[in-house]
Amino acid sequence: MEAEQIEIAAFLKQHPPFDALPEEVVDDVAKQVEISYFRAETQLYEYGVPINDLCVVRSGVLEIYRRNGELFNRLSEGGIFGQWGLLMNRRVRYAAKAIEDSLVYFIPAAVFDDLFERFEVFSDFMETEDTTRLRQAVESHNDSNDLTTSKVSSLIIRDPVTVEREATIQQAAQIMTEEGVSSLLVMTTEVDEDNQETTRTVGIITDRDLRSRVIALGLPYETPVSEILTPQLITLDHNAYVFEAMLTMLRNNLHHLPILRHQKPVGVIALSDIVRYESQSSLVIVSSIYRQQSVDDLEVIAKGVPACFSRMVSEDANSHMIGSAMAVIGRSFKQRLLELGEEEFGPPPVPYCFLALGSMARDEQLIVTDQDNAMILDDKFDPKEHDEYFANLAKFVSDGLARCGYSYCTGNIMATNPEWRKTRTEWEACFADWIDQPNPKSLLNSSIFFDLDGVHGATNWAETLKAFIGRRARRNNRFLACMARNALNRTPPLGFFKNFVMEQDGRHKNSMNLKRRGTAPLADLIRVHALAVDSRSQNSFERLDDIIEAGILPKGRGEDLRDAMEFISTVRIRHQALDVDTETEPDNNIEPDNLSEFERRNLKDAFEILSNAQKFLKYRYQPNRSN
Repeated sequence: MEAEQIEIAAFLKQHPPFDALPEEVVDDVAKQVEISYFRAETQLYEYGVPINDLCVVRSGVLEIYRRNGELFNRLSEGGIFGQWGLLMNRRVRYAAKAIEDSLVYFIPAAVFDDLFERFEVFSDFMETEDTTRLRQAVESHNDSNDLTTSKVSSLIIRDPVTVEREATIQQAAQIMTEEGVSSLLVMTTEVDEDNQETTRTVGIITDRDLRSRVIALGLPYETPVSEILTPQLITLDHNAYVFEAMLTMLRNNLHHLPILRHQKPVGVIALSDIVRYESQSSLVIVSSIYRQQSVDDLEVIAKGVPACFSRMVSEDANSHMIGSAMAVIGRSFKQRLLELGEEEFGPPPVPYCFLALGSMARDEQLIVTDQDNAMILDDKFDPKEHDEYFANLAKFVSDGLARCGYSYCTGNIMATNPEWRKTRTEWEACFADWIDQPNPKSLLNSSIFFDLDGVHGATNWAETLKAFIGRRARRNNRFLACMARNALNRTPPLGFFKNFVMEQDGRHKNSMNLKRRGTAPLADLIRVHALAVDSRSQNSFERLDDIIEAGILPKGRGEDLRDAMEFISTVRIRHQALDVDTETEPDNNIEPDNLSEFERRNLKDAFEILSNAQKFLKYRYQPNRSN
């Protein structure tokens, strides 16, 4: 070895994880190190650029920054950075800057990969700090995203501007002009039994209301604002996250969202406030969907959905955010198709509710999906008089969804199937029969239909039906036990020695289906626990919150399930996005050779959590056991 290499090796042997490696291995590493000098204030790496080396600080001081510019760490002699970029996708995860004159050793990625594969002490050091490997992987991903860490209160730049409900629309317009705002909260003052005055919010008016409800209709300027306000406000708590505000506005097609603290308004955020954040493309798509006038127009808009999905992945949105945004886009297509269908066939002869089922209802939809839907019809429904209308409407919507990229359900779980167009009373009777007399077919249907969401029409009927399911299922131990056994049908792809088990035939031979063997069985077992505690949440992560709060799992198991769900979903999402970017048809199958060592190791951890959770499920839910 040359003198410089001897000096490098001696230095590395003093610092972890190299101090735990065999001496001859460190000597070999030293021969492949490159050295660079950086003056103070020099930027070493920007976020997202390619990275091909593990970096070790020989002297000086470097600062490491999160994507949002927040200081993440300060490194001095012996400090290591770049490992997360090497482990994930060879892209810099944290920017680095020299704040003093610094000397840095660069260890090539090939050497890093070799050490990572051969020495567990090296891989453990690179993957863990003070928590589990999988938890660190999930938190590292979430830490890089502003939407998951920023509270919606950070968007509020002023107190809400209000107007009394007795004020005229001209007075309201004058206030909006003077204050430079595009909305006003409408208030009323009431006197309670103790003769105390209280102020209550009764609605909102916006500049769009002034255009469409006043000027367009020629209303007198003396008209009170109470006649044009939007009542039944949709609001959000000030502790909610920015991405929750985004999804609330997407789901309800809102341009203004009042923010409350202790049920009192503290501000109003506008669509323009949300657009500043990373997921603006999904907002644009949803907004565009509602403006389209034909199925042909919607088909054009749908071509932009894969790019929107890919952008959200590249911007490090987590699986909950992506699943929710994709589900909202899917609902929006359904809603607009139903509106267009009603324009073509006329108003519905009786009230109805169009249902989304499965992953769309759970806000867990990705880019590879089919359409699962159904209809609730008013009890006044008469098949002879009304069925032709709803059959035509269902076909119009289903065909339109297929043109927009949502393939027909191979199991015929669609409103085009007369079996899945039922009255309110018929749906309750059907669900009661499934719960009281479970059999293989009804259990399969329960796993699909019990994740339901009203997307158009009398959507409150869907909430009533969910409440009926919750009440009836919770007290039926036999049904829960059957659902638990049914949730064990799909097992994680791990063999006895914790090696991956591949599909053995078909076009996906020698691959793993991360939906069928990962996220789907996780969603199944979470659903059983959610039914047991009468959770009214739809999303698997939100159901886990209710399950953890109910205390029915061993300590820490709920958090483990959340990490497993997030990591498996993230790998599935990333590989679908890669397919989109390379113009390959996305699917849920992954070949192990296409996994990084980081993904392999943490997928095994996640599958092990799933396997243990299934064992607990079998133990907990037994026909004669008190839950």
